[in-house]
Amino acid sequence: MAYILAISGSPSHPSRTYGLLEYATQILSHQGLETEIISVRDLPAEDLVYGRYNSTALEKPKALLEQASGVIIATPIYKAAYTGLLKSFLDLLPQKALTDKIILPLATGGTIAHLLSIEYALKPVLGELGARHILSTVYAVDKQIQIQADGSLQLDQELEQRLQDVVKNFVQAVNNAQPDVKKLAYAN
Repeated sequence: MAYILAISGSPSHPSRTYGLLEYATQILSHQGLETEIISVRDLPAEDLVYGRYNSTALEKPKALLEQASGVIIATPIYKAAYTGLLKSFLDLLPQKALTDKIILPLATGGTIAHLLSIEYALKPVLGELGARHILSTVYAVDKQIQIQADGSLQLDQELEQRLQDVVKNFVQAVNNAQPDVKKLAYAN
């Protein structure tokens, strides 16, 4: 079974970005995929700021990333770019940490004007980390995500449909990338 790692680059919690990521992982779990969310904001700030590649706090996230078949990376967009928090984390990953991973970027922003920020800011960094299969981004404007009194999210219908479609494509891509266990058994 495929394992999916979801990474939140949001510096605040709760947040629309984290909620969107949780929503996507719920869809994945209904598809039978094992998921885990890492919130970069929970990692030691000193390790991120000072670029401590050998931080023991980064051992678990790096190990989870290595095991993952697919990775969802979610970030709010500030000033036409993904968060510095996420950048600090990505900078500490091994050079080809995303090689052979299916990547699904999710982003939120205050306005549609930042829609292409993922294309021009985040995707080049993901490519530098070895990502070659990056799926279409889901970009959500803040007004499409309403945080309810109980903390749950209400997505507008169009956003919800786009997210479901992209996650469905993500599941197919991850499953297609998995080696066929039966073929491997017969090959040996």
